[in-house]
Amino acid sequence: MPTIATNTETQTVITTFEMTPGTCQDLLDALTEAYAEFISHQPGFISAGLHVNDAQTRIANYSQWRRREDFMAMLRSAEMRNRNRKINELCRSFEPVMYEVAATF
Repeated sequence: MPTIATNTETQTVITTFEMTPGTCQDLLDALTEAYAEFISHQPGFISAGLHVNDAQTRIANYSQWRRREDFMAMLRSAEMRNRNRKINELCRSFEPVMYEVAATF
């Protein structure tokens, strides 16, 4: 489960995916499978969450990693590059962005 705190050195990555309602479930299935079978077993992985908007046109993925380098190594692996090609076919766009927690309330 993600823990959001300012006093941590974890790397937060928020990825947004844009798709049609017709491909939302397929994309959600592909992302869930990627986390269950591969991503969650990678060095430095801490936690993640998948969020779907009401219109089923966007998925937001919140993930936490021990270090930026851990996330980048996972992303650059042959396994994930292959999965990302398939994920890209199910959506209009997706963009992972790294963040630091600035404040919590």
